[in-house]
Amino acid sequence: MAANFTADLAPESQRAGELRTRALQLAEIELHAFEPVLEALRLPRSDPERAARVSAAQTDASKSPLEIARVAADVAELAAELAINGNPNLTGDAIAGALLAEAAAQAAARLVAINLTEGPEVDRAAEAALKARAARERSLSSSR
Repeated sequence: MAANFTADLAPESQRAGELRTRALQLAEIELHAFEPVLEALRLPRSDPERAARVSAAQTDASKSPLEIARVAADVAELAAELAINGNPNLTGDAIAGALLAEAAAQAAARLVAINLTEGPEVDRAAEAALKARAARERSLSSSR
């Protein structure tokens, strides 16, 4: 909303729409991302393929939360920009957006870490969460 009502920031408004569309797509994907993990976990422990199937399913299930963390970090950065330079009447909305985006990035990064415990994807998700945190802090320190 803050992007849509800031006339001088048309590119930001377009970017906000793109991020919203992608976030909705990812939410739909995430609804079912963990189902293959559960299926693999239901295999008998004696099944020689169980460990490999669980691992592969966890890796696949981590893809959508990793992308959610990245998109949320981008949303938080856009919200911080709007809190600082956007319509002063919508600063509160921009700050709320940054807060919510950071929460989404943190939660998504945790899901990646839970599924994979270590590796480059865990690091990338953690970086996205830190990026979102920094953006949230910038939004809260806006002088409006």
